[in-house]
Amino acid sequence: MTEAQRVVLALSGGVDSAVAAALLKDAGHDVHALFMRNWDEDEDGYCTAAADLQDARRVCESLDLPLLTVNFAAEYRERVFAHFLDELRAGRTPNPDVACNREIKFGACFEHARRLGARWFATGHYARAAMVDDRPRLLRAADRDKDQTYFLHTVPGTLLARTLFPIGHLNKTDVRRIAHERALPVHDKRDSTGICFIGERPFAEFLAAYLPARPGPIETTDRRVLGEHRGLMYYTLGQRQGLLLGGVRGAAEAPWYVVRKDLARNSLVVTQQHDDPGLMSLEFETEPVHWIGGDPPEDGFSCTVRTRHRQRDQACTVSAVADGGCRVATVQPQRAVTPGQSAVFYDGETCLGGGVIARVRSTADADRL
Repeated sequence: MTEAQRVVLALSGGVDSAVAAALLKDAGHDVHALFMRNWDEDEDGYCTAAADLQDARRVCESLDLPLLTVNFAAEYRERVFAHFLDELRAGRTPNPDVACNREIKFGACFEHARRLGARWFATGHYARAAMVDDRPRLLRAADRDKDQTYFLHTVPGTLLARTLFPIGHLNKTDVRRIAHERALPVHDKRDSTGICFIGERPFAEFLAAYLPARPGPIETTDRRVLGEHRGLMYYTLGQRQGLLLGGVRGAAEAPWYVVRKDLARNSLVVTQQHDDPGLMSLEFETEPVHWIGGDPPEDGFSCTVRTRHRQRDQACTVSAVADGGCRVATVQPQRAVTPGQSAVFYDGETCLGGGVIARVRSTADADRL
C-alpha cells in the first residue's frame, strides 16, 4: 500500500466512526485513526473526552489500526467558542456544530491529516460526497433521519473532493448491525447528544461561567409582566420548556412560547399561541452564503430550504442581496425561523450550501426587514 492511498480518519470513540474505520480497512486503505481533543478537560465529570479516547483505543486495537491524538482545544476556543459567546451576547442562537465542522474537523484536523501524508480524509458523518461535472458535490445520506449535511454545508468543495464518508450509504440500523457483527467494542455505545463542550451538564450552569446573568422581565406581547427571565441568552424563539411561568392569573391553562427577545429592554416576550403571527414568517435574509459548487445559482432560483436540523424541506425562492447574502421567500409560512441558525439549501439530493439567518420578517411585522 502506498502513502498516496493513506486515509486519515477522524475517530471519535463512537460507533459511527468505528464502523467507518472497519469499512475503510475492508476496502484496502492504509487507515490511520486520529482522535481530536477539542475541549480542555474539566473536573466535574461532564467532559467525556477521556472515556472516548479509551473507546477509540479499543476500536483501533480491535481493527489493528494506528491511533494518533491531537489537541485542538486552543483552536476550538478561538474559532468556535468565542464566536458562540459573541452570538449569544447579540441575542442570537448560534449553531457551534456548523462552525466546528468548518473550522476544526475540516479545518485544523484536515490540515493535520494532510501533514501526516493522507491522500484522503474520512469521517463518520452521515453524508455522501461525489464529483458531478468535475465539481464536488455534497449529497444527502441514505438515512434521511440521520443525514448531517445541514452541519456540513460550509465545508469547501475542494476539501469535499478529498473526503470519504464511509457510512453515508448506510442506515443507522445497518451501522449498528455491522458493529455488532464485527464485535467492535463500542457496538452498543449510545449516541452522543448536545453540544460537545457542554456535554450533559445544564446549559445555564455552563454559560454562567462565561456570560454574566442579566435577569429581566418576561412579558406578553402587550407588555404585561408575567415573571422574570434568567438572561436572554438562555432562550430561543419558539421555546416552550424552561420558562417557569406555571399558572398565570387571568391566562388560559396553556403553554407559553418565546415569541421575541427585546434586547433594548432586556425583555423576553412570550405568547400562548403556538402559531402566533410574531413566530410565523414567509421571508428572511441571510449573511453571505457559502455555495459548495463555487458560483451561486442564477438569481431568483427555486429550491428547498431547512432552517434547522431535522426540519422537512421547505419550498422557497432565493434571490441575491448585497454582500453575498440572499433573501429567502418560502411558499408556506415557517415557524420560529431564528437569527443565528443556518438556512441550508437543497436541490433534490444535493446540498447547495447555506448561510446564517440574519433577519426575519414575521407576519406580525411586515416592515421588519
